[in-house]
Amino acid sequence: MSEWKSRLADAVGAGEVLAESKENIELLLKGTSDPVAESAIAELVEGGGWGEINDRFYKTLAFGTGGLRGRTIGKIVTRAEQGQGGPKDRPEFPCTGTASMNFYNVSRAIQGFIAYVRKYVAGTGESRKPIFVFAQDTRHFSDDFARYCAKVCAELGCDAYLFDGPRATPELSFALRALRADAGVVLTASHNPSHDNGFKAYFNDGGQIVEPHAGGIIAEVNALTSDSYEALPEDQQGKVEVLGVEMDDQYKAKLQKVLLRPDLLEGRSAKVVYTNLHGTGGWIVVPMLRELGFEALTVPEQDEQDGRFPTVASPNPENASALQMAIDLAKAEGADAAIGTDPDCDRMGVAVRNSEGEMQLLTGNQIGTLMAWYRIKTFFEQGIITESNRSRATLTKTFVTTGFQTAVAQRFGIGVVNTLTGFKYIGEKLRKYEEAIPADKRGDYRSLSEEETRALRLEYSKFFVFGGEESYGYLGCDFVRDKDGNGSVVMFAELVAYAMSEGKTVADLLDDLYREFGVYAEMNTNIVLEGAEGAAKIAALTASYSENPPTEIDGSAVVKVQDFSKEDVYDEEGDLIPKAGMLVVCLEDGRRFAVRPSGTEPKIKYYLFGKDAAGAQDLAASKAKVTSTLEALWSFLESDAQRRMGE
Repeated sequence: MSEWKSRLADAVGAGEVLAESKENIELLLKGTSDPVAESAIAELVEGGGWGEINDRFYKTLAFGTGGLRGRTIGKIVTRAEQGQGGPKDRPEFPCTGTASMNFYNVSRAIQGFIAYVRKYVAGTGESRKPIFVFAQDTRHFSDDFARYCAKVCAELGCDAYLFDGPRATPELSFALRALRADAGVVLTASHNPSHDNGFKAYFNDGGQIVEPHAGGIIAEVNALTSDSYEALPEDQQGKVEVLGVEMDDQYKAKLQKVLLRPDLLEGRSAKVVYTNLHGTGGWIVVPMLRELGFEALTVPEQDEQDGRFPTVASPNPENASALQMAIDLAKAEGADAAIGTDPDCDRMGVAVRNSEGEMQLLTGNQIGTLMAWYRIKTFFEQGIITESNRSRATLTKTFVTTGFQTAVAQRFGIGVVNTLTGFKYIGEKLRKYEEAIPADKRGDYRSLSEEETRALRLEYSKFFVFGGEESYGYLGCDFVRDKDGNGSVVMFAELVAYAMSEGKTVADLLDDLYREFGVYAEMNTNIVLEGAEGAAKIAALTASYSENPPTEIDGSAVVKVQDFSKEDVYDEEGDLIPKAGMLVVCLEDGRRFAVRPSGTEPKIKYYLFGKDAAGAQDLAASKAKVTSTLEALWSFLESDAQRRMGE
């Protein structure tokens, strides 16, 4: 036995390294072609980096319904991984580990995905090569992983399309549908820190994978323990085609249809500041806004596509600090709004100028509610939704998104459908609505205009008016099947123009809605628990809520507990909700909260909801009242969580 292996065995015996970590190290070394894997592991062992070893090897990165996500750069970068270095100050090689994003796990993911798709295509009776589409954001190793996946596809007998550079996640969804492909992947970790990356998987409808396909794909991927594969003979291989500006132009042309009232821009050019936070958004957003007539300024320091995200602590538009440079520029230029999208441009955050001339940040719940209200109102004004067809119009949101949107939709008499967290479930509804149109009427649905598909949905199925989630993801169309930061910018910029046409600010519009519907407030927070030890704590804390639900919180009795891990929960359309580790608790005083482990980050998330009655004479006092009740609720929950974890 080599010296480092002996020392590792001693560390396991001493309780410094998990037995599972040692087993996974052996699994990796048997199944990887990574040239630096053993050197990196030996270096960590020799340096006594037991915590780092456990974080990298406490589990095998399992393929889930969201694909893969994990660290591609370790907390400790070994000399072997650093090598000669790579672009943008990254290491030459990704993080070695079974719980990390590297070629070992990416290879398993794409091989298993291909195996499932080949069987699916064969099952349709078609005799052809499966078709995949690949996109990547600006993160470290995204380009390397995307090119590798396309290569594996071709060598295993599939045709592949690969974008010629970083593109937004929603454009992958659009391109997959436009090309009639069977599956697609974006190499991205969305808004996560720069050290992370991921493998986000899509099926033939352009939505993220859900059942019945998810289980089959997951089984194929997780059955693989090696990154090696045998390429088919050259005459049986597929080809790789590059996608470029032609697909961008198709996508932009469709996005322009998201604009409901182009007349609002005539002689009234709203000025907005936009930042892509070093990501993909500027590729589509900036030229599109200018083509639509908006005066769009950008933050020069953040225009460069750079996976280090050097000007922000976090590239997440949910965080106020991420938008600070855009806000500062908006102040200096007198802009009406500052808008930012995350690295893969599926989320959007904004700040707006209020009536006092100050820049005011909006939450994801507020942004979504404003856009939903405006679009529903405008569809009625334009005669697209009417008294006779409004029963077929639907707003879709997640259970942890504000009830404000429900109140707005119900006031207009349209339906509301709640889904689990994750836009894949909203995408699943879109597929259902498309397939509900009779086949002889549906025809080649994807070649139809937005007006034509909307008419079909209003007559035969359900018209998806708007969809959103509190975590800054929104969708206002049918031709993309995931949250779309590009389309969100168009929708919000139109809202700014509408407010101007009314002699108001967007903040004024929000206050008008508070007066009409009541003050809705939310607080979204979390407890971060990283690494192997953190994962165990998250699992135990989540289980504790299910096994020992609260009966009284912050002086208010619990009147309802909905446990999505145990109960059969049906949505408003009668569809069974998949089991999930989420608990929703309602209090006697009207407050409620939800708690669930994040599916993509090392944290457990809390969603707090409060409301004050409509018609408040003093709106500021009403806002302060609701906010203080949520702060008290979180103070209680945070202390209770520490108690549940025994701290």
